[in-house]
Amino acid sequence: MPDGLRLALTTLTVLPVRAGRVDRSAAATAMGLAPLVGAGLGAAAGGTAALLHAAGAPGVVAGAAAVGLAALLTRGLHLDGLADTVDGLGSYRSGPAALEIMKRPDIGPFGVVALVVTLLLQAGALGGLSGAAAVLAGTAAFATGRLAVSWACRRGVPAARPDGLGALVAGTVGAPVLVLGTLLTTAVAVPAVPGRPWQGPLAVALGLAASLLLVRHAVRRFGGITGDVLGAAVETATSVALVVLVLRA
Repeated sequence: MPDGLRLALTTLTVLPVRAGRVDRSAAATAMGLAPLVGAGLGAAAGGTAALLHAAGAPGVVAGAAAVGLAALLTRGLHLDGLADTVDGLGSYRSGPAALEIMKRPDIGPFGVVALVVTLLLQAGALGGLSGAAAVLAGTAAFATGRLAVSWACRRGVPAARPDGLGALVAGTVGAPVLVLGTLLTTAVAVPAVPGRPWQGPLAVALGLAASLLLVRHAVRRFGGITGDVLGAAVETATSVALVVLVLRA
């Protein structure tokens, strides 16, 4: 298995893949492949919701189980990153002072609220879908969440620390990879809402835009990206995309 794919799977999932070479070259490939990994995670989460719906489970149960499985398959790292990032931003501190808050093992009130709202949104959205619609929406939304990682690691975005995941992946993804990943994710999203081929791409666009705004704000406050910021970008893009996918005019 190529080292970049190994790194993508070991970084973004709990799959028992033997680690390969870890350097910026492998990191560039891994971050470029992130949407593909997300699509697989989303299909698993959406499939769980669909199966439970078919078995007669209430929507809240199906949605909660789907979100729980997604957290299990990712070690909850993205959710942890979201909580730490929101705590850092909510502290109104900048630079090293904010980064120090993000390193603390506890979660502050801002982080708790962010986790609760995110989990409720994702569980409610997935729980409101059934059958193929749940699988397609989960695939599109989770791919969008990991596409946000690719964009956060684009050339020109610095790392906030000289070490850690942020330093390994920051600035590694070039424009051609971003364009290809965005086009493929958008294509996957087209059938996510039957009868409305425009709504899936809109969900991708809005989810990605929300994550880009978050990353931009984090870079301004922290001086660059960290692994926590990447996790926050994942959960933000995924949540926004899911909400848009379940809207009906």
